[in-house]
Amino acid sequence: MASPPGAVLFACNLNRVRSPMAEGLMRRLFGARIFVDSCGLHARRRLLIDQGAIDPFVVAAMDEVGIDLASHRPKSFDDLEDSSFDMVISLTPEAHHRAIELSRYRAVDLEYWPTQDPTLVTGSREMVLDAYRAVRDGLEERILARFGHTRTFGG
Repeated sequence: MASPPGAVLFACNLNRVRSPMAEGLMRRLFGARIFVDSCGLHARRRLLIDQGAIDPFVVAAMDEVGIDLASHRPKSFDDLEDSSFDMVISLTPEAHHRAIELSRYRAVDLEYWPTQDPTLVTGSREMVLDAYRAVRDGLEERILARFGHTRTFGG
């Protein structure tokens, strides 16, 4: 397996569900060894007015695995403080299109990981939460398959 990238960006449409989940999982798995961030397509100001902060089901699903995303605030590509990523992983077709535009001006590896949108699931609270858990678990499996397991002291 090749050495892991130094900086990874996860991108989706709104930065309220899929990309923050991936960012949180990556941080838990790799800590400071890999810089990780996430973003969406839409401007932050409009997003915060129209959509609110992070999806509460994301907070609940991630809390189950010890990741606190309650303070996450959505941001767009334009809101990123640093855009010098080694890899951009898009979780939606629209975000992948934007990532391709980004790669025209800098050397960056692009990957597209199609990820279901759990916000489309209806039913009981538990049914909806199960959809979020499935996305969370699928992202974790994909991250581990792509970047491997980390080694910790004694492990």
